[in-house]
Amino acid sequence: MGADALPSNGGLQVAVVVDSAASLPADMARDSGLHVVPMGLTVDGTSYLDGRDLSPTEFYRLLTESPTLPSTSAPSPARFLEAFRQAAETAPSILCLTVSSNFSATFDSAKTAAAEAGESLPDVEIRVLDTGSAAGGEGLIALEACRSANRGAGLDEVASAVESVITGVRLMAFVDTLYYLWKGGRVSKIAHAGTSLLKIKPLFELSQGQVRTLARPRTHRRAMNRLVELMRQRAAAGRLHATIMHADSAGPAEELRAQIAAEFDYEELFVSEFTPVMGVHIGPGLLGIAYWNG
Repeated sequence: MGADALPSNGGLQVAVVVDSAASLPADMARDSGLHVVPMGLTVDGTSYLDGRDLSPTEFYRLLTESPTLPSTSAPSPARFLEAFRQAAETAPSILCLTVSSNFSATFDSAKTAAAEAGESLPDVEIRVLDTGSAAGGEGLIALEACRSANRGAGLDEVASAVESVITGVRLMAFVDTLYYLWKGGRVSKIAHAGTSLLKIKPLFELSQGQVRTLARPRTHRRAMNRLVELMRQRAAAGRLHATIMHADSAGPAEELRAQIAAEFDYEELFVSEFTPVMGVHIGPGLLGIAYWNG
């Protein structure tokens, strides 16, 4: 589902900038008018710009072949400043959305760039918001910002719409293995070994910048069913806005999308690949959903 058309009686008042930790199909990001600032990826000593030099599919292939865990880096203030200059050519104000500051220095980098832009872009108002989310959750927040902006809203109105979605968006996903979390030092070797032996698929939730484990199903099927069951329990008023996220698991993602489509009244429901800058710590096989009701 694309963004609304620009108002016929005038131009865009707000341009939306987001970092590449947001998971969105490339055509949807382009059609919505998003300005995406790439994060950095380093694989086997080679540096890439996320989404420009390397697609998610290519990244997950390299990840499984790499003897060492790739590293990620936040966009520099200079890269954000470049995006602000480009965005300023399309609108007199800018809303910049970033991945949760609990996971990355991206928010601080964007704030630094916004302060520096006061000299080179003195007539452009720039506001930076921490989405408290990532991947599909951040993507949905960015889409809503674009839709509000494309209806002709001003900066305060767009920011208000975004903040409403930020408080309601949830992300739930399960991982196929703890191997990559173990390699990155985020779980102990004992936990990884125990999970592998029991074939556990940990199901977690990201909300308001906090991650917590929801369940530990023992099979992929049980994990998927538990995810849908939790959505049923938490169903809120309003139609569903959702993205199914996957890391090199396109088939299961389409299966989950079909199941959600059959059970829920939705405004939008699409599939996106889990962003590499988050997937580096999770590995291939992740499957989940980010959603809000409105």
